[in-house]
Amino acid sequence: MKRRTALRTLGAAAVAAAVAGGVVLLGDFGLLDEGAGGSGAAGKGGDLPPATATVVRTDLVRSKTVDGRLDFAQRRPVRSAVDGTITVAATEGRTLTRGQALYELNDKPVTLLYGPVPMFREMKTGDRGSDVLQLERNLRDLGYGAGVYVDTRYDEDTETAVKQWQKSLNREPTGKVGRGDVVFQPGQVKVVSVDAALADQVGPGEAVLTIASTKPVVRAHLDQTDGALTAAGTKVEVTLPSGKTVAGRVAGTVRPEETGSGDGAVSQEGIVVEVVLDDGARAASGEDAKASAAVKFVSEARRGVLVVPVEAVLALRGENGGYGLQIVQGTTTRTIRVETGMTADGQIEVSGPDVKEGLKVGMAAS
Repeated sequence: MKRRTALRTLGAAAVAAAVAGGVVLLGDFGLLDEGAGGSGAAGKGGDLPPATATVVRTDLVRSKTVDGRLDFAQRRPVRSAVDGTITVAATEGRTLTRGQALYELNDKPVTLLYGPVPMFREMKTGDRGSDVLQLERNLRDLGYGAGVYVDTRYDEDTETAVKQWQKSLNREPTGKVGRGDVVFQPGQVKVVSVDAALADQVGPGEAVLTIASTKPVVRAHLDQTDGALTAAGTKVEVTLPSGKTVAGRVAGTVRPEETGSGDGAVSQEGIVVEVVLDDGARAASGEDAKASAAVKFVSEARRGVLVVPVEAVLALRGENGGYGLQIVQGTTTRTIRVETGMTADGQIEVSGPDVKEGLKVGMAAS
C-alpha cells in the first residue's frame, strides 16, 4: 500500500507505537490483532474504544496565517529635480489628481500631471518627443488646449497654452516647462509619508514625499521558506483590524522596508507580499491603517473529501503495513484498511472501498 508523506504529521510517537505489534491505535487506547487479511476480526464490548468520532465529508485546507497591515500599492518616492526650499510641504494622507500641487518649492507649486514618461528635461518651443505629447494631453484635459494640436511637437500653440496654464498657477508665464515644475505619474496618487518638512532645503535627487496609488493593499511578511505562497494570483483571506474578513489575492512581492534611520537602518528579513483586496477601496473603508491585519494563505485544498480526526487512524504492522480505522457498530468493532491523504487542523483525509460517510470510528479519549 502506498504511504503518504502527510502522515509525518502524526508524529514520532505514532510510529513508535506501530512497531509494538498487530494494529495499534495512534491515540494509544489499545491493541488490536488484525491478522493477514484486509479487515480485522470483530471485537466485543471489552474491546470498545474509550471515545469515538464520525467519518464526515468536508473541505480540508492547509494554510498559514501571518500578520499584515493596510497600505497602498506601488509606493515610490518623489525626488526634487532642482535645489530649493520647501515653502509648502506635502500633506500626508491626501489624495491628489491632475493639476494639483504635490508641494511648493521656492514659493512655486510642483504640479502633478499624468503620464508614463518622467520629467527628464526642460520642454520648450522646438522640442519633440513623447514627453511633449503627454504634456499636451494634460494641457488639453486641464482646459488649456483649445488651440493645441496634440502631437509630439512643442510649437507656438503649445507655448501659448503653457503660458495660460502658468498664469493660473501664479507662475511667471515663460512658455517653458522646467524640470522642477511638474511631476508625471500614471494617475492620481496618495501621499503616504512626508520626507521634507516646511523650510527644509532639498537638492536634486532628495526625497520630498512618498506616494502610492489609491488602490488599498495589505502587506504581509512571509519567511524565506514560503516562496511558494508568493506567486501572483495566490488566493488569501484577510481579517481586517475591525474583524471583517475579506477575500484577496497576491499581486506580487515588494522590497522589505527598513526600520530605523541613517546608519542604524535595518532591513526586515523575509519576503513581503502585496495582497490586493477583491472589493478594493470599499473593503478597506473605515479600517485603522495602523492596526494589524491577519492574512491567511492557502497552500493546498481538498474539496469534499472524507475525513476523521488524526487520532482515529491506526498504524498497521505486518507484511502489508499501512493504515486503518476501527469501525464501531453497536457493541462490536472491526478494522478496515484505508488510504490516507492530506492533513489539516487535526483532521486527515481517508479513502478506501469500505470507508463511508457517517461511520463511527474509535479514537483515544480526549
